[in-house]
Amino acid sequence: MLALVGGVLAYIAVLEVMLATDNPNFFPSLLLIGSVTVPSAALLFASGGRRGPIAPVGALVLVAIVGGVVGTLTAGVLEYDTLRGLSFLPMLAVGLIEEGAKLIVPAALLLLYRPARGWAGVAVGVASATGFATLETMGYGFVSLLASRGDLAAVDATLLLRGLLSPACHIAWTGVTAAMLWRWRNGVAPFTHLLGAYLAAVVLHAVWDATASVTLHLGVAVVSTAALLWFIHAARRAGSLTAPAA
Repeated sequence: MLALVGGVLAYIAVLEVMLATDNPNFFPSLLLIGSVTVPSAALLFASGGRRGPIAPVGALVLVAIVGGVVGTLTAGVLEYDTLRGLSFLPMLAVGLIEEGAKLIVPAALLLLYRPARGWAGVAVGVASATGFATLETMGYGFVSLLASRGDLAAVDATLLLRGLLSPACHIAWTGVTAAMLWRWRNGVAPFTHLLGAYLAAVVLHAVWDATASVTLHLGVAVVSTAALLWFIHAARRAGSLTAPAA
């Protein structure tokens, strides 16, 4: 909560100073703060536990940075190649590409090192999606600035919309899928559960992108957020039960 409140206050302060001084040098700061505040607050919430973080903080920061860069670059290249080859890019293809791209770093982490904390997958997935959502929102904010010919109101609306919705979209979908990836890797769940979680994320992603219906968006947000909260609760409970007594 402190991170969220602090980020909002910092965003307002930078925006007011930029408008008062008419200094465009503050725009990168505004873009960064507006893009990272809500996703980072969601990451802090997802990684918190009754007995401390459910995953090492340093590892989560690394996953957020590397996962964001690798995910956005991979998705950008694959979507460009698909668009060039097919002359169109169906929403389902976007979901398949982006949901897969966000799992590259979590999957690599499992291949290189099998974490002892089998319940920490949800936090790792949220971290990867945090980096992805932050970089993607920064890109959309910059495009809004160019398209509106410097209209800060358009940029502010883009940052606000994408920032507030990120926990119910990228963060929720990858958090749940990575949690199932961890469970499958540790023998807790069969591969069909992992595949089902990934396909569900793809479908929710495609529905979100393909429609402008507020009702459908609200339905996807509720389902996605509820699933993410369930896995976070399960991870915290598992961590509490397996942690040694004080």
